[in-house]
Amino acid sequence: MLSLQSLTKPLLIVACVVLVAPSALGDDKAGVIDVSGAKRGDYPIAIPLAVDSDGAAAKEAQDVASFDMSIAGFFKVLDPQSFLADLKAEGMGIDPPKWKDVGAYGVMKFKVAVSGDDVTLDAKLYEVSKGANAVLDKKYNGKRGDLRRLVHAWCNEVVFYYTKEQGFFGSQIVFVAKGKGKSSIQAMDFDGHGVYALTHNDSINMLPSFSHDGGRVAFTSYMRNNPDMYIVNAGGGRPKKISAQRGMNTGASWSPDGSQLAITLSKDGNPDIYIISASDGSIVKRLTNDKAIDTSPSWSPDGSQIAFVSDREGGPQIFVMSASGGSATRVSKNGDYNTTPAWSPKKGAHVLAYTTRDGGVYDIVTLDLDTKKMTRITQGEGSNEEPAFSPNGRAIAFASTRSGGSGIYIANADGTGTAKKVWGGSATGVDWGPTP
Repeated sequence: MLSLQSLTKPLLIVACVVLVAPSALGDDKAGVIDVSGAKRGDYPIAIPLAVDSDGAAAKEAQDVASFDMSIAGFFKVLDPQSFLADLKAEGMGIDPPKWKDVGAYGVMKFKVAVSGDDVTLDAKLYEVSKGANAVLDKKYNGKRGDLRRLVHAWCNEVVFYYTKEQGFFGSQIVFVAKGKGKSSIQAMDFDGHGVYALTHNDSINMLPSFSHDGGRVAFTSYMRNNPDMYIVNAGGGRPKKISAQRGMNTGASWSPDGSQLAITLSKDGNPDIYIISASDGSIVKRLTNDKAIDTSPSWSPDGSQIAFVSDREGGPQIFVMSASGGSATRVSKNGDYNTTPAWSPKKGAHVLAYTTRDGGVYDIVTLDLDTKKMTRITQGEGSNEEPAFSPNGRAIAFASTRSGGSGIYIANADGTGTAKKVWGGSATGVDWGPTP
């Protein structure tokens, strides 16, 4: 019999290779980068240090932008040591031949002015092939402490310019930080900055789940000695108990409209999947009724399906069923232990990421439900569990205990490149919220 624990337990990233279509270099409708191109190659972009700027702010802007573009899934950020241009003489402009000589296709320029507690960020983007005129020019104002957020906003503009897809910079990740005899729900910016606690009790808190609008987080806590379901505002505050049925109230997954939760309840003695109201916890529908353990529900982005884990065919496997109930179909075929499914939010995709075990270790894979193609995201680098897709489906965050240190890592969702560590410590229960 499958144990409950086995089911509920659930970077520089090298850029995703992309085709740069010659005909697209001036095509604003298609974007510069053809993200679905069959031929692939990283888009080299230079991000020099801002001149005529506050020194510390300039370095922060360069660091944030370099990190963002490196994990976007489409770009290769060039080493600043290779730059040939006279940055002081160029100012906010570029000398195209100097950047062409170092292999840059794009150049990002900044000017950062600090006045007291206020900051102004001027940003320009150049395509070297188009000469000395900026193709994107933005100005942002805020408080000095807002600079990271302003740079994230700019980098989202750059990603959209090149790909016509939304970026994920500025989004947040929730996770469980494990401690001795207790665990807490934590939230942070996707890049590991600004960590804060959402729970403040000395109990076991687990399995956090972002609502689709990013405003709320559902989680399970033993703070009242039973695994009850709570909801807390994503910015913090007093949690509201939403489901306190006898036994398990675990593994919440939000419906796309935020009105309902798919969760596991064991009130009748066996863990099954139910739909409950997100406002008062009342049971809307029971979806499974099987002698096996059914747990870890995950609602598809279009609201039509629910993936979950069941041991009804032996070991834990991933099944998919209609969100309205009915028969379930096993979709995982790659071994005898597969758990923690998560849907890709990418439009038009029918892809699940999940935890698989082979060779005695846990790894992250994705499965295209249409083509049946399985892609390995991790392999041979420690134990990796509980994947969560970025808001645009281009990256995956997960918990890892690899040789680079335990923590939360981000990797390309297509299996290319090297994962980047964004938080260090013993973690589990990773979930990724929307881009604001």
